[in-house]
Amino acid sequence: MEKYNIKYFYKRLYCFHKKRRGAYNKANAYIPPFHLENIMERGLETFFEGFLKKESVFFDKKALQSSYIPETVNHREDQIKQMANILAPVLKGDKPSNLFIYGKTGTGKTLTAKYTTQQLTEIAKRENIPLEILYINCKLKRSTDTEYRLIAQLATELGKSIPPTGLPTEEVYKAFIRALNRQQRNYIIILDEIDQLVSKAGDNVLYNLTRINEDTESQISLLGISNDIMFIDNLDPRVKSSLSEEEIVFPPYNALQIQSILKQRAELAFNKGVLMEGVIEKCAAYAARDHGDARRALELLRVAGEVADRKNLKAIMIDNIDEAEEKIEKDRILDIITTQPKQYHLLLFSILSLKPNRGNALFTGEVYEIYKALCKKTNTTILTQRRVSDIISEFDMLGIINAKVISKGRYGRTRDISVEIPEAMLPRIKKILEESIRI
Repeated sequence: MEKYNIKYFYKRLYCFHKKRRGAYNKANAYIPPFHLENIMERGLETFFEGFLKKESVFFDKKALQSSYIPETVNHREDQIKQMANILAPVLKGDKPSNLFIYGKTGTGKTLTAKYTTQQLTEIAKRENIPLEILYINCKLKRSTDTEYRLIAQLATELGKSIPPTGLPTEEVYKAFIRALNRQQRNYIIILDEIDQLVSKAGDNVLYNLTRINEDTESQISLLGISNDIMFIDNLDPRVKSSLSEEEIVFPPYNALQIQSILKQRAELAFNKGVLMEGVIEKCAAYAARDHGDARRALELLRVAGEVADRKNLKAIMIDNIDEAEEKIEKDRILDIITTQPKQYHLLLFSILSLKPNRGNALFTGEVYEIYKALCKKTNTTILTQRRVSDIISEFDMLGIINAKVISKGRYGRTRDISVEIPEAMLPRIKKILEESIRI
């Protein structure tokens, strides 16, 4: 495309000098007048026109997205049956038990919940049973930063417009209850990444949601989804008692199960014959290494297809999987960091500030001192050392750092912290953090 632009540029420049209103080439074809500002526009236009005509390895890329719900969910039959048994009473107008499902990332929790509730909704519509499913991802939506915003979001889903700030929380609850009374039906509220909601807004919001059923003719049941299997144990005993929940644990997929899932989706997503031998097996092997993460395997296959398309390849090669893995890893780290709250950014910036001076040997106490200084500088509330230690554990779990607990004898224990972010990405990440904390 660059060569074409340069050639086009000089041809028009020649025409401009030869005749301002146009010129003729050797084939006596008229060349319009020269306009420098149109060159890039014409080049992009040509590129996009060519893109539309170019053959792709994809037939329907949506089949590889995490939000896609297939006609059948493989290797989660037992969990679907358990979930259906727990939720089925809603079809008779009864309130089903609150349900919490746990499992590592990519084990099919959200997919299974959406698939089961979708089937439930279809039956309810067919039989004219008043039922509505409300889904909120507590990690992605800013509407779950506070109890106020969560209830305002739920009220908005029911058609009651509430400003994102400005009212007493009690008034927001009243507006939500009025919206529930107007509808008079059973509701199942799916709170995906519910542990993120509790970490931001506190567990009192769960208690209040369970108590709403005492003030309305509609009935609410909660379906919580979490990666943290110990989440419920950390709640206030009063909240745990009010939930009276049932639990389903999702085990990781093994390599053969992931291969089966990939083959099912690949048949829908790609044109025939574009997957070279060994591609699906390699994707499954990568995912099995990451604790059976099927979502990651699907993402890897999708990005590999995009890499093949950009290279104008007719098929997806095994090498494309390695390129996709490298690209996803970089994107994953950036996504994790940019979506964290300001306190997390302050702490991570403290760790990265120490790294150039100490190599890979950092200790919790030193990090905490830098963190406190940054909080004072940015006029931010200072968290306790215990809470900071919890955040360090979260960073460790996310793979951003490695925090190894070491004993110092009678002086207690500390953590030896090493940064796991690739060196090439550090300048970009530091810039993101600086803009966030405004230092």
